[in-house]
Amino acid sequence: MNFRLQPKNGLPTLFFLTLILIQACQKDNDHTPEIHSENSALPSVVQDTTFTDAELQAVLQEEDSIKVLIETGRIVDISGMVVEKENPKKVYIHYMPWFQSKDYNGYWGQHWTMVNKNPEIIDINGQREIASYYYPIIGPYASDDPDLQEYHMLLMKLAGIDGVIFDWYGSKDVYDYQLIKQATESFMGRLDDLGLSFSIMYEDRVAQASVDQGIHLSTTDAAQDDFNYIKINYFIKDNFFTYDDRKLMFVFGPGTITNATEWDTIFSIFPENEKPHFLTLWAANQNVGANASGEFLWVAPDHLLAHEYYYNTYLNSNFVTVGSCYPGFNSFYEEGGWGLTHDWSIAHNNGNTFVETLNYTHHQAADFIQLATWNDFGEGTMLEPTEEYGFFNLQILQQYTGVTYTPEDLQTTLDLYRSRKLHAGNKKAQYYLDRSYQYIKKSKLKRADLLLQAVNRHF
Repeated sequence: MNFRLQPKNGLPTLFFLTLILIQACQKDNDHTPEIHSENSALPSVVQDTTFTDAELQAVLQEEDSIKVLIETGRIVDISGMVVEKENPKKVYIHYMPWFQSKDYNGYWGQHWTMVNKNPEIIDINGQREIASYYYPIIGPYASDDPDLQEYHMLLMKLAGIDGVIFDWYGSKDVYDYQLIKQATESFMGRLDDLGLSFSIMYEDRVAQASVDQGIHLSTTDAAQDDFNYIKINYFIKDNFFTYDDRKLMFVFGPGTITNATEWDTIFSIFPENEKPHFLTLWAANQNVGANASGEFLWVAPDHLLAHEYYYNTYLNSNFVTVGSCYPGFNSFYEEGGWGLTHDWSIAHNNGNTFVETLNYTHHQAADFIQLATWNDFGEGTMLEPTEEYGFFNLQILQQYTGVTYTPEDLQTTLDLYRSRKLHAGNKKAQYYLDRSYQYIKKSKLKRADLLLQAVNRHF
């Protein structure tokens, strides 16, 4: 099927809302491949609250009576979550596992605070002061929180995302790199349970940090140690991203190790028939020599001109090509005191930027797509639900991937997360919430929502 996304700046609000409502009422019908964006964000989804107390109490009683049929628990059968998509294009999302929150970790991590922000300060709207121009709809969170992981991964599945590319800072206990590694690994059970694949985006500058801390004598040794860790601990997993029968991983650069001979040494840990596909940032493959299998696009100041250059250069080559789709770019680093100045930005433009990049990627026939990003709040490239945009970007993605899920289903997943927090420590309530998770996983969203309403009414 030939998908064509068309941003239309002047599209009437009523028409677009009607399109969304039709999709919500016809979950099981074919999705139109044509996706539109317009100039006002959609209102929040409102769930049905017409059930009586007695009806919702009966739902809980019914769950108790069928307990032998429905497994309970956060992760129980590792059976995956089957999602049908009209669009065969594989879609992966770049993910930052680097957040800590006071309620879960006991302190606020630097990616919420940078140098000069204090999440303990709460404004009149109930929002904490964080280092971003945007605010997560659930508030600042911890990456290793199981409730958060359940919420994020379910949303990804409902939007048609196939896998996660973790931003990864090596295997050594330097700065907060160990915390990032541990958080990444804490996702593994959830990825298995929902049938999401994963890969690693290596930040080669961490090798220099390892040398500076006296852990390794050279950046080559440090990177080789990290790659050996990836080989032993991640490549063995069945759901590590494989392309053309080879494992596939990325490097964000390289910007520190830029000599091809050094990369030959790093890759010597792999037998010739086990060498992975290795993708560099665009226009950087020469730094790793023959070890490069391709390049990936990223957000750039010249926006779509970068896309044009990339595809004109590599589309007809033997390189693996990876499209980059993003909602915008608006860095907070300078205002947050980190001193990283970006004298450019890309406006979100009420969804039109995301639609533009999805358009460009699809019609240039990239091997697959990397969405940049799920949750880089510091750079303002996040697709996860925010107070500013709600589910809007995920709704666009749902239309692109051609899933049968609706905005109401995204809301059900948000309600599950909020219910987890509301009833934390209540084992009986969590038992029913575990079941709600299982219903979402089995695509029984109406039952999941009904059970959530029952829990919130009676606990």
